[in-house]
Amino acid sequence: MADQDADTQPRFMLRSQYIKDLSLENPHAPASLIAAGKQPPKVELNIDLGAQKVQDDLFELMMRINVRALGERTLFMVDLTYAGLFAVEGIPEQNLEPVLMVDGAFILFPFARRVIADVTRDGGFPPLLLEPVDFYRFYQERIAQAQAAAAAG
Repeated sequence: MADQDADTQPRFMLRSQYIKDLSLENPHAPASLIAAGKQPPKVELNIDLGAQKVQDDLFELMMRINVRALGERTLFMVDLTYAGLFAVEGIPEQNLEPVLMVDGAFILFPFARRVIADVTRDGGFPPLLLEPVDFYRFYQERIAQAQAAAAAG
């Protein structure tokens, strides 16, 4: 009986994770490196999520993170697309999007955060440690924006 229950349980498993695209721009080096230690930069952060079906029960979740650090001028810009392949079994279609966009993003974010910290450090700046993100709230806001756009259009 326990084996039958295990076969029918929903499963959501990370199969692979990878950098799809990564760019660091340090447009005013070396002057920006000298100025970087004088005062903390203003950091602009933008995160976007997208998912696509790759095969039956296999989905790719892409997390696009754009960071811009500003002092007197732009100190650096990081563009990262970090992705994961997720195997999905037994999850109803209506629950698939929130599982990918919330749970999948929650799984991938610490790894993307580390990539950004490493690349900013390797670019000559102190490592940029992004604050944790509430992907549930992020998903809810995205749904509300889509509903408002549909109502207006």
